[in-house]
Amino acid sequence: MSFFEPSPVLVAFIFVQRFVFFEVLGLLALLRMIAGRGKARVPAAIALIISSAAIFASFAPALNLQSLPLYADIARVQASGGGMILPLVASAIFALSLVLPQRRWRWIDVLHIVGVLAFLGLWLATRV
Repeated sequence: MSFFEPSPVLVAFIFVQRFVFFEVLGLLALLRMIAGRGKARVPAAIALIISSAAIFASFAPALNLQSLPLYADIARVQASGGGMILPLVASAIFALSLVLPQRRWRWIDVLHIVGVLAFLGLWLATRV
């Protein structure tokens, strides 16, 4: 591989990081908010807000919305730590609903864990 020809794994990781992870996490958080009861909704709501902000930051340049006040701050947080801090924080917050009572539809947690493990595996594959 040359500098101008990135590996397919790196391209896949960037695509998943930018256009798949937060959309899937937001959908799972929305489902948890619909199905969950009581305290199980709080981490899902926070994860949904974070996911919505990250989705906004991803698509704002294409929609010419980067002049909005919060865009620069959200984009800065999204890029921190090589782009891994925000997905892991949002995922950890959503994972809190796994241990709270009154959660329903446990398959949401299974999908979340599988997705996070796949995302981390893809990230580790880019490091090798």
